[in-house]
Amino acid sequence: MTASQKVVITGGASGIGLTLARRFLARGDQVALCDADPGALAQVRQSFPEVIAAQADVTDEAAIGAFLAQIETQWGQVDVVCSNAGSSGPAGPIEDLAFDDWQACIGVNLHGAFLTCRWAARMMKAQGAGLILLTSSTSGLFGCPLRSPYVAAKWGLIGLTKTLAMELGPFGVRVNAICPGAVEGSRMDRVLAIEAEASGKTPQQVRAQYTGGVSLRSFVSGDDIADTVLFLASPAAAKITGQAMTIDGHTESMV
Repeated sequence: MTASQKVVITGGASGIGLTLARRFLARGDQVALCDADPGALAQVRQSFPEVIAAQADVTDEAAIGAFLAQIETQWGQVDVVCSNAGSSGPAGPIEDLAFDDWQACIGVNLHGAFLTCRWAARMMKAQGAGLILLTSSTSGLFGCPLRSPYVAAKWGLIGLTKTLAMELGPFGVRVNAICPGAVEGSRMDRVLAIEAEASGKTPQQVRAQYTGGVSLRSFVSGDDIADTVLFLASPAAAKITGQAMTIDGHTESMV
């Protein structure tokens, strides 16, 4: 049985982040999360009053800094940090993309991870222990037409994971990335819609393209992701660091 842990999750009020919060709570851990969506946060506070749930945009250095400072003051330590906040970004040929949309996608996915990991590294080095988990994607391992901002950001997270594992390993801190495939839910529905519009296909055709490109011919669930995360946060994974763990049904093609 894993001892109770203190867990921080960014982008924790919906999707994968909320599933992670629910699963960590179910095994007796303490959870603090932030999210930029006030409506989703209100639902979290109602459903899970024991959770510290703060409104913070991970691209706002002052806002995310205030949230993390609150956790540091209140808890004094942190065992697991899930840098999960992300954005699917725009879809389309690169020549048609707006620079503002590129920057926004890179900002949430990559700059937000930098700000979160910078704090976590300082905390965990002082403790001599801890786990940082970054939410990348199978798009961080494969090219994906019409999704250049998202792919670039998710590849960047893999590089950040590898580098931080090297930097922090001597201090007893592990760093891994999780790489989900297509995850069932409203966010994936929105991705299918924007890719359909950009490619001239129907959402059903785009979905078939996704499922046809994985060996198991199916999407994954948030709980599939959480199963891997809880393993990585357990003593059984004590020697696993610097890895990009795919939970995707085995991607064969992104095209």
